[in-house]
Amino acid sequence: MVYVFQGFPMTVPSHYIGIDVGTGSARAGVFTEDGRMLAHATAPISRWTPQTDFVQQSSSEIWNAVSQVVRESVAEAGIDAASVKGIGFDATCSLVVLDADFQPVSVSPDGEAEQDIIMWMDHRAKGEADFINGLGHEVLKFVGGRISPEMQTPKLLWLKKNMPETWEKAAHFMDLPDYLTFKATGDTTRSLCSTVCKMTYLGHEDPVEPDSVGRWDNSYFEQIGLEDMPADQFKRLGTRIRPMGEALGTGLSEKAAEKLGLELGAAVSVSIIDAHAGGVGMLSAGLEGGSLDQRIALITGTSACHMAVSPEARYIDGVWGPYYSAMVPGMWLTEGGQSAVGSLVDHVVFNHGATAEAQALADEQGVTIYEILNDRLEALAGDQPMAELTTALHVCPYFHGNRSPRANPHLVGMISGLKLSASLDDLALLYLATIQAIAYGTRHIIEALNEKGYAIDTIVACGGGTKNPVFLQQHADISGCRIVLPKEQEAVLLGSAMLGAAAAGTFGTLQEAMEAMSAAEGIIGPDASLSDFHRKKYAVFHRLYEDQLAYEALMQ
Repeated sequence: MVYVFQGFPMTVPSHYIGIDVGTGSARAGVFTEDGRMLAHATAPISRWTPQTDFVQQSSSEIWNAVSQVVRESVAEAGIDAASVKGIGFDATCSLVVLDADFQPVSVSPDGEAEQDIIMWMDHRAKGEADFINGLGHEVLKFVGGRISPEMQTPKLLWLKKNMPETWEKAAHFMDLPDYLTFKATGDTTRSLCSTVCKMTYLGHEDPVEPDSVGRWDNSYFEQIGLEDMPADQFKRLGTRIRPMGEALGTGLSEKAAEKLGLELGAAVSVSIIDAHAGGVGMLSAGLEGGSLDQRIALITGTSACHMAVSPEARYIDGVWGPYYSAMVPGMWLTEGGQSAVGSLVDHVVFNHGATAEAQALADEQGVTIYEILNDRLEALAGDQPMAELTTALHVCPYFHGNRSPRANPHLVGMISGLKLSASLDDLALLYLATIQAIAYGTRHIIEALNEKGYAIDTIVACGGGTKNPVFLQQHADISGCRIVLPKEQEAVLLGSAMLGAAAAGTFGTLQEAMEAMSAAEGIIGPDASLSDFHRKKYAVFHRLYEDQLAYEALMQ
């Protein structure tokens, strides 16, 4: 942007906003062209759990939260709203249900009108996922061989079978990221990211619709009992599918511009899933001289996603994908993941006999409960490696099932080595063993990828877990990989801002934006002296799973 001041041209910098809707909050960040974050804001969003395995949200509440954080971040950055040239949206892969007038349709067994979102972590459709997997359609080879109840077609089938009134009223099924771009622009275009990853869209196939890339597979929907979708030419799921980084329509609508406090017509990118935005935001950080085949993006939060890309399709049993152009245009995405990471650590820490004592100490010292536990572990370790404190304490981390590579949502958690005490030391040790179990899950995913052609020796990490030095060091030691920390730790917000910059035409491609706006800052290396210890504990990690299957067989 160029202004004339006292006869001389003056360039005003352009800015880009990344908007992220996660499991518990909406966030926005304002970024410069070189990837510096000037300000960000966060607002909580509600979550309802009317029954076991049911988790719901409200799209109306989320859009209001988005408005709040955009206004707050722009105000904090102290920039002119007219300087915002591009906007990118990411969100969890949750299912939004709307009627013909784009109003909420309840997905709740309680009939709560505003609760129109089935969250990604909702597992109500486990039976439908089992049914679909039993049919063995060919499209399942693009989801690691088995579909997850966290994906959309099992949830759609559940709605059709269990909530027929909702099914009849529903005129639009959208992934949450696509709902957000619709609210921003009025454009119902769906993202190649969300449709390929969560709705079995075949992004690599020749298009049927003239303005789309890829196609839906009619036979899959007909086979599983969702013949309604091909019958109306997929109008409820989306008939225009476009790649991330591409500008939508004429940009920000008048109504959305007024609500967000931005300028009419600002470029809005096709959306992306939240974890995938994190991959975009950091996968190229510090890549000079390296290969994408050697690195994996680890995005930690309530759950964790492990994102790797390759120029060719790699079919890995139990690992989601390969997904064409679902994160980096023109490349195939492999997506591993763990359904419970931050949520599992929190579950262990806040449901123990010593939780109150640990929290009281944290409040007294003005620190987090995790810092109290980390300090206690250092004291307990003394001169020995901290990892060895759990020699006799082992955790199987499948408290919310396993996403990959076992791809079994029915698995449960296990703990071996408990004593008849519940002291602060016991809590610290269980906390450490839980973090180690999560790291063994990451090692398991990386091994599955490397067996199929990857050569991963580097983890590029962002998210809540990266704020915890114990979490980071255990992951480095257990995986045997170096961990690269991006300069901008809010990599998810940065990834969405990169989409906005690409949509605005600041960069010719999304890949150019990734290279220009990201950088590495820190590296954590593994302690090779602990490799034998972790080899043994990793064997226990697998044995716990085998024992669980054995127990199940005995009980049957």
